[in-house]
Amino acid sequence: MPRIVIQNLFNREINSKATDRKVIELIHENGIDWMHACGKKGRCTTCKIILVEGGENLSPHTPAEEKFANQGRLKPNERLSCQATLCKGELIVRVAEINKFPHLDYSK
Repeated sequence: MPRIVIQNLFNREINSKATDRKVIELIHENGIDWMHACGKKGRCTTCKIILVEGGENLSPHTPAEEKFANQGRLKPNERLSCQATLCKGELIVRVAEINKFPHLDYSK
């Protein structure tokens, strides 16, 4: 069963029976506010996730992610949550500092 743990949101866990879902869809369906300025279309990097563990459980990089990586806007340990699909297993991520909402409390 796919599982996401968001470390700096107090290790918030998302368990899903669904496979092959975009990471941002799983996050939003579980009532977690996550930035996505372009409407989840892969046109910006505001929905990026910082990978801690489980990156191998995600789909391959999309052309949009490759473009941002080539521009230096996505690091090797970052993915766009609107583009990356969680195919299986566990994913441990962090919210990027620049993408944190002011109305949410974050842990370290």
